[in-house]
Amino acid sequence: MLCSGMRTVRLLALLLQAAGLSALAPGELLSHGEPAGDVLLPPGDDVSSESVRLEQPLHLFDRTVRNLYVNTNGIIAISKPPREMDYVDTFPPRFGAIIPFLADLDTSDEVGKVYYRQDSSPQTRHRIALMINQGFNGLDFNPDNVFIATWENVAAYEELRQGDQPQSKRNTFQAVLASDESSSYAILLYPEDGLQFYGTRSKAANNIDLELPARVGFSRGESSFVLFTLEGPSYAVTSSSEQSVKNLYQDGNSGERGVWMFQLGNSSNHTIVPASLHVIHANGSVLNTFSTATTIDQRNSYLDVTENGSDPKYDIPEEDEEVGSPEDPVVYRAAPQQNVEDLPSEEPRYVEQLPIFSRIEVRPVQFQPPQFPQRRVELLDTELDVTGNVFSYNTERQLKCANRGHDCSIHGQCRDYVAGFCCHCSPGYYGNGKQCVAEGSPQRVNGKVNGKVFVGTSPVPVQFENIDLHSYVVVNDGRSYTAISRIPAALGWSLLPLSSVGSIIGWMFALEQPGYENGFSIVGGEFTRRAEVTFAPGNEKLAINQQFSGIDEHNHLTIATTLEGRVPEISQESTVHIEPYNELYHYSGSAIVSSSNIQYTVEFPGGTSRSYSFQLKQTISFQGCLHGDNVRLVPATQQLSVDRSFVLYDKNEQILRYAMSNKIGPVQDDSSVVNQNPCYTGTHGCDTNAACRPEQGNRFTCECSAGFYGDGRICYDVDECRGNPSICGNYAVCNNQPGTFRCECFAGYQFAEDGRTCVAVQRPDNPCQTRTHTCDSPDRARCIYAGGSDFICVCLPGFSGDGKSCVDLDECQPSRCHPYAQCYNTPGSFTCHCAPGYQGDGFQCAPIGSQKTQCERHRDSVLADIQPRGPRPVIEHIPQCDAHGNYAAVQCTSNQETCWCVDTNGNEIAGTRTSRGVRPPCLDTVTPTVIVGPTTRPDVIPLPSGTHLLFAQSGKIDHIPVEGYSLKKNEAKTLLHVPDKVVIGIAYDCVDKMVYWTDIAGRTISRASLQGGEPITIIGIDLESPEGIAIDHLGRNIFWTDSGLDRIEVAKMDGDQRRVLFTDGLVNPRAIVADPVNGNLYWTDWNRDAPKIETSYMDGTNRRILVKDDLGLPNGLTYDPYGAVLCWADAGTQRLECMNPNRTGRKRILEGIQYPFGITSYGRNLYYTDWRRESVIAVDRILGRESDEQQPSKRSRLYGITTAYSQCPTGQNHCAVNNGGCTHLCLATPVSRSCRCPDTVVGVSCVERI
Repeated sequence: MLCSGMRTVRLLALLLQAAGLSALAPGELLSHGEPAGDVLLPPGDDVSSESVRLEQPLHLFDRTVRNLYVNTNGIIAISKPPREMDYVDTFPPRFGAIIPFLADLDTSDEVGKVYYRQDSSPQTRHRIALMINQGFNGLDFNPDNVFIATWENVAAYEELRQGDQPQSKRNTFQAVLASDESSSYAILLYPEDGLQFYGTRSKAANNIDLELPARVGFSRGESSFVLFTLEGPSYAVTSSSEQSVKNLYQDGNSGERGVWMFQLGNSSNHTIVPASLHVIHANGSVLNTFSTATTIDQRNSYLDVTENGSDPKYDIPEEDEEVGSPEDPVVYRAAPQQNVEDLPSEEPRYVEQLPIFSRIEVRPVQFQPPQFPQRRVELLDTELDVTGNVFSYNTERQLKCANRGHDCSIHGQCRDYVAGFCCHCSPGYYGNGKQCVAEGSPQRVNGKVNGKVFVGTSPVPVQFENIDLHSYVVVNDGRSYTAISRIPAALGWSLLPLSSVGSIIGWMFALEQPGYENGFSIVGGEFTRRAEVTFAPGNEKLAINQQFSGIDEHNHLTIATTLEGRVPEISQESTVHIEPYNELYHYSGSAIVSSSNIQYTVEFPGGTSRSYSFQLKQTISFQGCLHGDNVRLVPATQQLSVDRSFVLYDKNEQILRYAMSNKIGPVQDDSSVVNQNPCYTGTHGCDTNAACRPEQGNRFTCECSAGFYGDGRICYDVDECRGNPSICGNYAVCNNQPGTFRCECFAGYQFAEDGRTCVAVQRPDNPCQTRTHTCDSPDRARCIYAGGSDFICVCLPGFSGDGKSCVDLDECQPSRCHPYAQCYNTPGSFTCHCAPGYQGDGFQCAPIGSQKTQCERHRDSVLADIQPRGPRPVIEHIPQCDAHGNYAAVQCTSNQETCWCVDTNGNEIAGTRTSRGVRPPCLDTVTPTVIVGPTTRPDVIPLPSGTHLLFAQSGKIDHIPVEGYSLKKNEAKTLLHVPDKVVIGIAYDCVDKMVYWTDIAGRTISRASLQGGEPITIIGIDLESPEGIAIDHLGRNIFWTDSGLDRIEVAKMDGDQRRVLFTDGLVNPRAIVADPVNGNLYWTDWNRDAPKIETSYMDGTNRRILVKDDLGLPNGLTYDPYGAVLCWADAGTQRLECMNPNRTGRKRILEGIQYPFGITSYGRNLYYTDWRRESVIAVDRILGRESDEQQPSKRSRLYGITTAYSQCPTGQNHCAVNNGGCTHLCLATPVSRSCRCPDTVVGVSCVERI
């Protein structure tokens, strides 16, 4: 008690001393203005300076910067900033920048000024050196060059309306950048009364009075590649709360209020490092109230979460962090032999060493069964029966490691006991033995949510199905983030208090106090949770049922959630604040029960607020290991402490977000008695991929997780594939993943029963191709392959039977032909011939010489003018009549260059004339006579039902049903998630109902069945940048472009028998499409010097340029098999165009589009993806205008798009039957086929022929 009292007195004295500190005075800024030699930025609302060439390059993260741009809006950019609408309301910006005060600022009145200069004078460099060396204790830094930017009396931008008075508030602040050859530092200065406003109104808020707090920090900017960009790291000094902006002049991290210092980077460190004076010293240093850890803005993930720092979308205010006192310094160390006791205890300091490469062995992830991290848990392997959600076990059989040891994780060990066996995780891993993951590694949770929830007193529930839930957990400090997407606005705000949906994940990975274990350490990743929430004062009840199914092949925990019941209504635009609370967990056998009372406050849009509460009761059912001599001893009751709970509903994205910090420990009300070692408080600062190891007092070490190396403060992924190329064995390829690696068998191989060895796939022969079927002859029946060795026999039209024996039908029944015609039966069909003295087609007969129709007389009169001898007159148009003598709906000139529509009398219909051989979509004006007899093949095949659009969005593939010419947008769903992939090209096989795609991140080509099943990589080697992909569904081949290798290749549908078609004359090949029926290929090359669209036969012969003029960036290409039209999307000319590839000329469908990428066709519509609009846009190619648009719920760039027909287009090519008689690749041409050999043929004879 005495020690605690003295500590309180000492802390109080220091706080009182700090409270008396004076802030930075305006006169203490570095000299600025024109007398100081500054350059004055021109006045305006959004003005950037010319490029300033630095005398000494600046180090920012891992970048070396030689040019800077000063902007009105409180930023110093490393490249020319875009227009302010693209970044002023967003943090971090997409470009690299030092950001002392990002807001919509204005100097148009010329009262506010923005100055900047480089200063290499000894006086300035000496002053800056003193400041930085004081802020970074023990540093000996002497800058070679200083860059100073000052914003003086700048105002917030305002749109003044009639009668409005301009605001008088002004801000003044300064940024100083100092560099030597190896490192750079920033000093941000905010004088007292220098910040009179803390945010600005958004111009993009559509006249809504929305004020956004200013943001301060640093951004590395994006890394750009050929087809995509990757977000770089950023560092947030402020959060999206106004208080954090006020703290800029009230606090500091350098020992003086209003003064903030940061190391921007050096030759060995690529992260932002704040000044080291964070604790209160006797000399007046001030406690830092801002986050000082790197912020990673994960824009392309399912969860917009920052791993270490503030996330602008969470609006989470920062809190003061507890730090070690001078008597107990926080020590980071990289090697166990470092003697911590030898270090002085006056100041916290880092002990730096080179990265350590000794590490725990890492094994591939794909062989382990579903798993999830659990700490020091033993699980008995027994027979499992599932009845509903209740688990029961059958222990009749005696199981041992000898016959069931393979059930343990590859990171675990099996031990036999008297009554059975248990699995234990190996050192460096934790879990239940069956599922083990590396200690300290962040965890991800994915799942689906279904529900039926009544809101308030509404009698109609809000129902939702299969909406996405994603969670991210920073395990080493207990922070968890959960996002639920596609929550309708009618329900979103009313679910804000229900953080209990995600709190179970917080309990599973709560930060453990000594002697206590979080939920996952006890129950593992497979259990059932049933919870009931009762709201007060209305007594509304909601049931939460959750089934956790362990870890999937991507190392993500899987969860299924159901919500049913009623919740109190919360009005839209309200905010909810959840008070810190405790939950008591009582452990008994295979069940855990918990209860808690949670208080929350609702702030309504009008400014009023009200407090509410709800009671949470829950039961968790699981099965642990009941055997062994070391059965776990878990306290019967543990307390979960939850604080820093933040909830947010984004109505634009319809995403519900929960964030919270969780600790598990003893039952107590006073948290001060909890062990204050940083490992137990979460204030250690270890890397998110590191485990914190507590030592005596407040000392600790950081140890990188298995699969990573480093000093623990910074951990780097180990590339196991590069270090040991043969780690996956024969016939397999190794794919590195964060913290682990994944083995995938070559095409034509699969894993054996041991899950580790790749063996050749024994594919059954296709009886339809090998002609080993029992169907009737091909002219009577068709053999349809049904997989494996199965087939189906079907009689052709005009024949009857079971397919194995088909007999001709006699179609010459009464009334088949005209009464004055004779019917003749033929195999599979029949014909009609008019009787002597009659003329016609047999279905319509008239006496010879009978009266002709108007069209026939018109036609005959034109033809009569053509004499057999002498000069032939120029005949522009010969009327065309149909089989019944009526005018054909479409009339064309003799050379077919110009066409138009006519009425029943042959008169041209205004506005329908087309040129360049394009036939207008004319409607028949005469109802055709009902024809009896065999139906001839129509010119336009009706569109099949059940057609969908498939499109790629980075790591997933979505689908939209199409009905007629309309998109069924309400039924659009994600078809396939492929995390950590960048899907570019996409194609559809209408025969096997498979989707194929290219991935430039993994450099692979993969496929998956639309009827279910796992994605399979069919080509994983010798690819650089695979982009476009096309399918010949008749010849069973795939074609693709590779812009990294500058070539086009072909292979069988399973990726086997690869052959390079073209390697020369290609610069940036991208899109590729096939016309299987006619044996043609088409592709684009967006070579900026000479963009072109080329074509060839499928065997690579007859290559020629189809289009080369007036092209810019031909990204997308599509071929309509029904209309024989080739269309492309050009991001350079910003046009959609089409052409008949067998004719000259092209047609502009739509101009002025933004940035198209992929394109596909269906019926009269074109559908293209647009990078800027982040949408799928439908275009009526007949009318030449947009007709619809679909924006996915998750906004990001869209890539390839294709049409998934419910039925294959009709037609055949010469490879469709028996592989064209080829031994290997059969490549169709318009009139024949070529038999080609793969580039690599081992041990098999191959015959090439044409």
